Amino acid sequence: MDEITILIADDHPIVREGLRTLLSSQRGLKLVGEAVDGIEAVSMAQSLKPDIILMDLVMPRKDGIQAIREIKKTTPGARILILTSFAEDDRVLSAFKAGAKGYVLKDSLPQELLKAIQNVYRGEPSLSSPVTLKLLHELSGELGNEDVIEEELTEREIEVLKLVAQGLSNQEIADQLSLSEWTIRSRVSTILEKLQLTNRTQAALYAIKKGIVDVS
Repeated sequence: MDEITILIADDHPIVREGLRTLLSSQRGLKLVGEAVDGIEAVSMAQSLKPDIILMDLVMPRKDGIQAIREIKKTTPGARILILTSFAEDDRVLSAFKAGAKGYVLKDSLPQELLKAIQNVYRGEPSLSSPVTLKLLHELSGELGNEDVIEEELTEREIEVLKLVAQGLSNQEIADQLSLSEWTIRSRVSTILEKLQLTNRTQAALYAIKKGIVDVS
């Protein structure tokens, strides 16, 4: 398995130490840098080009949202996971709009963080939390062109789309539906093509906007 390089951006030494300890215990994960504020985060993201950036939202000199915007301007492919203490924080929505691909609560279980890292690394946003789905519900009004004529999805494709919107990875969807991961990957590609969407995040937003998944 490829080694996933990770940059931590957080101004709390205790948080950085905890993350450092967790990441160092995992095969296939490599911590390549630690930024203590937003300015350092932008600089280190550009110089180190990590696979994943764990970004706190509240930092000195430059906050996380500003840092995300700057990083995405210079490195559009950067994969950023938000680090936050409060799921209901309005800044989380702004961070998604800026280009973050998921969020991790600081009191999450270690396996939840590790799963989020793997999902985002594979290009599968970490959307499993009901709170995240509610945030995406707010974003869904910005999705796409209403005039686009969509090809009708099959019953099985709708089933896959629902699971995508719940934040499941291709392998998790395959396990749940007793299909191969390759089959799920192919079906997700077909769904995106039929709906004229470009990625899984847009597919999740589409499912929420159309009422295919319930975010209440």
